[in-house]
Amino acid sequence: MVFRVQPHVRLHEWVAEELDLFRAEGLDYEFQADGFAGGTAATVASASSAPLQVRSGAFEDMAAGRESDVSCACHWAVNAASSSLHGKMYGSAYSVCPSSIFVAADSPYREPADLAGVEVGVGYHSGSHYSALQALEPFLRREQIRLGFIGRPFDRARQLLAGTVPAVNVWGAPAYLLEQLGYRKLVDTTFVMGYLLSERAEPADVRRYFRALRRAQREIDLEPHRHTRHWAREMPADLLKLVDVRRFGPGERVVDAPYTRDMFERTQGWMREWDLLDGTGRSLARYEESVLS
Repeated sequence: MVFRVQPHVRLHEWVAEELDLFRAEGLDYEFQADGFAGGTAATVASASSAPLQVRSGAFEDMAAGRESDVSCACHWAVNAASSSLHGKMYGSAYSVCPSSIFVAADSPYREPADLAGVEVGVGYHSGSHYSALQALEPFLRREQIRLGFIGRPFDRARQLLAGTVPAVNVWGAPAYLLEQLGYRKLVDTTFVMGYLLSERAEPADVRRYFRALRRAQREIDLEPHRHTRHWAREMPADLLKLVDVRRFGPGERVVDAPYTRDMFERTQGWMREWDLLDGTGRSLARYEESVLS
């Protein structure tokens, strides 16, 4: 059976494909596009008033059922999805994804505290949503944090380029794009990415995939700028023409360490504090039922 992989705006899958690392591990695979280069550019200040396509984020996407056997999203969403039995969270590795809140170079906002009451563009129930809250907690009271829900990561970059929003939280290629174009980082929002496995994924194929992914990470560590050209494969044409992807950094990094019970439970505790588990149902499965170690 073919193992279906959903790339996630990072280098690893493309490096593994170029160097034939998946085949070397005996994995019969195919890539499935996740739509990050598309999406909607609508922007709204509250989830309740958002159009359906904006109000649906990473969690809702996983709850609806992804066709891939393995996919990636922020660990908050994967944690919630797996504990709601919408697949299994992979427990033997995770990723760390560089992310930041950006403003224009001439913006009056100079420090995170300046964002009190200022809309920050994020994706609903996604890494940018949760990481913005986490990163702004030390600087602002909860009632001072204002988020605007804006489609996909590249949509948020477009909105900031157009000057239609004052600040956005972006990761990966959109973050490198804004940095290269001179936009100013107010605060780092780096966060953990988790992996969601479908119920139909063969355990042997899962092991093959992650062995190849770890090998790809070593290649990226050793020669990052040999591989940064692959960012071009993840970017929409209108934004790609604005930058030189060879100047980008390596982006997300695979961590060869377990996503532990403590990480799982502390993450759910934080989501409860912010009332972010509203879409998961009343009862959540335990770590042993949710995570495949």
